[in-house]
Amino acid sequence: MAATLLATGAPPSRATADDWTPRPAPQTTPWTDQVSVDHPLPDYPRPQLVRPDWANLNGIWEFAVTARGAAQPATFGERIRVPFVPESALSGIQRRITANDRLWYKRTFTVPADWSGRRVQLNFGASDGETSVWVNGQQAGAVHRGGYDAFSFDITPLLNGGTNTVVVSAYDPTESGGQAIGKQRVQDVTPHAGHSIVYTAASGIWQTVWLEPTAAAHLTRLDMVPRLTDGTLRVTARGTGADGARVKVTVSSGGTPVGSATGAVGTEFAVPVPNARLWTPDDPFLYDVTAELTAAPGADRVVGYTGMRSIDVRDVNGVRRPVLNGSFVFQTGTLDQGYWPDGIYTAPTDEALAHDLRKHKDLGFNMVRKHIKVEPQRWFYWADRLGLLVWQDMPSMDSGKSPDSAARTQWETEYRAVIDQHRSSPALIQWVDQNEGWGQYDQARVADMVKAYDPSRLVDNMSGVNCCGARDGGNGDVVDHHNYVGPGNTPAEPARASVLGEYGGLGFRESGHEWYPGGGFSYEDQPTRSALDDRLVGLLDGLRENSLPAGGLSASVYTQITDVENEANGLISYDRQVVKVDEARVRAANQALIAASRTVGAPVRLPVDQYVSIRVTTPGYTDRYVRHYDGLGSTEVVTAGSSALVKQDATWKVRAGLANRLCYSFESRNYPGEYLRHRDFRVRREAVDGSAVSRDDATWCPVQGSGGVRLSAAGFPGQYLRHANAELWLARRGGGHAWDGSASFTEDTTWAIEAPWAP
Repeated sequence: MAATLLATGAPPSRATADDWTPRPAPQTTPWTDQVSVDHPLPDYPRPQLVRPDWANLNGIWEFAVTARGAAQPATFGERIRVPFVPESALSGIQRRITANDRLWYKRTFTVPADWSGRRVQLNFGASDGETSVWVNGQQAGAVHRGGYDAFSFDITPLLNGGTNTVVVSAYDPTESGGQAIGKQRVQDVTPHAGHSIVYTAASGIWQTVWLEPTAAAHLTRLDMVPRLTDGTLRVTARGTGADGARVKVTVSSGGTPVGSATGAVGTEFAVPVPNARLWTPDDPFLYDVTAELTAAPGADRVVGYTGMRSIDVRDVNGVRRPVLNGSFVFQTGTLDQGYWPDGIYTAPTDEALAHDLRKHKDLGFNMVRKHIKVEPQRWFYWADRLGLLVWQDMPSMDSGKSPDSAARTQWETEYRAVIDQHRSSPALIQWVDQNEGWGQYDQARVADMVKAYDPSRLVDNMSGVNCCGARDGGNGDVVDHHNYVGPGNTPAEPARASVLGEYGGLGFRESGHEWYPGGGFSYEDQPTRSALDDRLVGLLDGLRENSLPAGGLSASVYTQITDVENEANGLISYDRQVVKVDEARVRAANQALIAASRTVGAPVRLPVDQYVSIRVTTPGYTDRYVRHYDGLGSTEVVTAGSSALVKQDATWKVRAGLANRLCYSFESRNYPGEYLRHRDFRVRREAVDGSAVSRDDATWCPVQGSGGVRLSAAGFPGQYLRHANAELWLARRGGGHAWDGSASFTEDTTWAIEAPWAP
């Protein structure tokens, strides 16, 4: 099962599709026309807890929209294709839904005859908002609140033995409410002008709805945590009607059992997995898992899968790094919003759902940050199978608002439900609690709560602590900055690993593949595809050459894998029809970055609080030194016969980096409090005003070069201190300025750190 797609379920009876048609999508993806009318998304929706019998309820349902407080309508005048949201073209509705609206869905079904004697569960992958369900006129359980977690009802007592009717009501206020909404905002559902990083809302049912028969005592979840230290898989089987029951769990490889153990439902026990083949992005090996209650013949039995891997943060050559299976590997990924021009929140097919993950692999990335959205379990199945490390954001509440106590309680309840639903995915290695201060509160407490609830993963208390009024809780496993275009360096810390939660945003508008032609925007537009390739590869090279070895950076997230509505900064067009970049070049740059991390040594060390002089190493100019003159940086010949003033101007005190403890700042010998810094590319001697920008500009990260060190700007990895015509500049190979020329670039950016001319 771990190596193949899962079986499909046949649909029971449904509403007629005779009077239903899809709406024209703003952009068509390669899968838009492949979506079945009667049987969309037929794939088994819960890959880590599989039973052989099930029935898919996706397809055409009756549909109505009423006022928020209205009762169930007498008639349902429209038809909708579930599970696509009514804002989407694939639903057949394509209409704006507001906080004044209540959604109503209705269909009939019959229970297969061979399910007789078993309980019938009605399962929802997700429905956004407050969702109520009735079967044959009787309410099934309590109202479900939350848009990102799965929920189920045992509807056995409500069935009539023949044709049954299910009615679903959903209320989704989006930003008018206090719940988790991520990037959703109520707006026009067809393309429109406007530069915005928030997108069309998605209301109501947006994941698969399905039936399955179970025993009265049955399993509901397998919590599986690999423990490499003793070669076991720690399993906690959760169940209904099975308190204290015994459950046998078997781990297999290629059909051959490798370990088995029996324990009590609700209690953790160890299943041996000797000589485990470890799950990694390079070798995403999955074991098959079978769990069965042992009380009686015919008791519940489920199958799933697991991967054996560990994730932690440790010191690696004096730098805090995340380690996978005990070894550091740089995590290079993209921001993945999970939006579609035809389905909005719901990918049109399972192959489409897997497509963006496959493209990550094609482009050489080994990680993906799922940005303030939680995908269906099949998305995690594909990440597990393909081998992509996953950072999972908890969708945020609305930005610019302080959530009240009820909103906080609901958000934390939903967060725990999301963790429970995905806690056994081997790909998922990090929870991201909050983002750029959106709906922020109690950052430290929330991070501690998440770590206690799932100690097997890393926790990021706030992605983008340097952005937008965000506040750092000061705890968690990583410290996370955002830098556009960047990449910049996240300052190294003694306790947390430094990561770059967002950077890049390079844009190119692909003619004929824009959501709103002429409306696309980015953080830095590129004139051609080749310019986009050059700039992107330059950013990745800067991470490899500087941020990784010198700045202590351990992970980076590029914005973004696809365009989204009017954001034109994707590596792929929003319609998934065009890959904008040279896949081979980007893949090679990512592979070089990952390879460099496997052998990265300790950062270059300079003598802190001691005076030094900085000598040119370019052949023919090796008698010249860095000095300041009237505040500007230059190089000048310095000899024993030079004046005292020249010798003093060519002497600098090495200080711990003002912006990064692993890097350095150079304080003037003659002007204490003034530093060698760059401003508008020109390097000068200047006082630091205390701002983050000035500290960054006065911080240099050394990397070992041939015959000396290269000094890269802390805020601009890949840009170096360079001399050109005796002047000092911040230069980037292949950049657009005169001082960026490639001739003797490496030599001109390599410096010898020597004894001071003026002790």
